[in-house]
Amino acid sequence: MPRPASCRPNGTSQEALQYEIEELKQKDLALDQETAQFLSEGYSLEELEQHISLLLHEYNDIKDAGQMLLGKLAVIRGVTTNQLCPEYYDLELSD
Repeated sequence: MPRPASCRPNGTSQEALQYEIEELKQKDLALDQETAQFLSEGYSLEELEQHISLLLHEYNDIKDAGQMLLGKLAVIRGVTTNQLCPEYYDLELSD
């Protein structure tokens, strides 16, 4: 998955940006096709939006719990969360 603009190194080439744009267009097309398939199976847009909303809520709850645990672990180890994530778990804070 492409990194957000805030995570890309300075000096990203125009070619790399164009490639990323094309990847995003392909993902958009795939999502449109998936939506069309669900609609053809009888689901309504409202049902799909509600399902997505529930999944995002669940994801955010799990992410919040994980961040809380990483924060507590950082306190136990006497480091900041910024130091803990890349040093021990190969994570970026944006993950």
